[in-house]
Amino acid sequence: METIKLNNGVEMPMIGYGVFQVNPAECERCVSEALSVGYRMIDTAQAYMNESGVGAAVKKSGINRGDIFLVSKVWFANYGYERTKASIDESLRQLDTDYIDLMLLHQPFGDRYGAYRALEEAYKEGKLRSIGVSNFYPDHLIDLCAHFETAPAVNQVETHIFQQQVAARKYMNELGVKPMAWGPLAEGKNGFFTNETLSSIGAKYGKTGPQVALRYLIELGVIVIPKSTRRERMEQNLSLFDFQLSAEDRNALAKLDTGKHLIIPSHHDPEIVKWFMSLIK
Repeated sequence: METIKLNNGVEMPMIGYGVFQVNPAECERCVSEALSVGYRMIDTAQAYMNESGVGAAVKKSGINRGDIFLVSKVWFANYGYERTKASIDESLRQLDTDYIDLMLLHQPFGDRYGAYRALEEAYKEGKLRSIGVSNFYPDHLIDLCAHFETAPAVNQVETHIFQQQVAARKYMNELGVKPMAWGPLAEGKNGFFTNETLSSIGAKYGKTGPQVALRYLIELGVIVIPKSTRRERMEQNLSLFDFQLSAEDRNALAKLDTGKHLIIPSHHDPEIVKWFMSLIK
């Protein structure tokens, strides 16, 4: 499994299995399948309501805990130093583990400074091997990095062939923060699965369009967490390390970038912020 070194020296797999929108009742089965086909990173979150299923699958897998990289996220309703501290302990309990490999702040709203202080403390205590953020725009990220001793190791943001986050990745690189893609298959939107550029490039390598899209992100240094509930798709999504895209193909794929969000509109949009706030009322 190809890995990437985070800013604190921790090695993180370049690809993992994401459980966003995986029914809690199905989560244990899906994660067990993912682990059996070779995934060694699992990405979950408090808001997904399936941390316990992830923990149960890891426990029953027979795989050494040290060989599995667990990622979770603190929901912004749990922000604030004391509430975040308590929620970290609850995530540890739900996941049935002594430590979490990477813990992220899920959204840039609420008392993110108090929440990040709790993450930093838990990191120093050894409860978290690394810490970071999710859905933080460059201005959020620059601000946070300026105020804490421990810089985020990762920023997980919407990243796929149609939103390649070129400008955001520039700032992440300057700050030593690794980009991680949620929605790396664009949730199938914008004709993703029938895109002619992806399909034609895939045919050259004996790969599918989605495999090309995932490989492209990995070659850009972006960590990916594709989700599927089907074993054959899990296997396909993992089969990315036996080919390399040519410069010509990478240039063609770069042209698919619209620079716009496709799945969730800008977090700077007041209407979107109002919608997020409605989730905690």
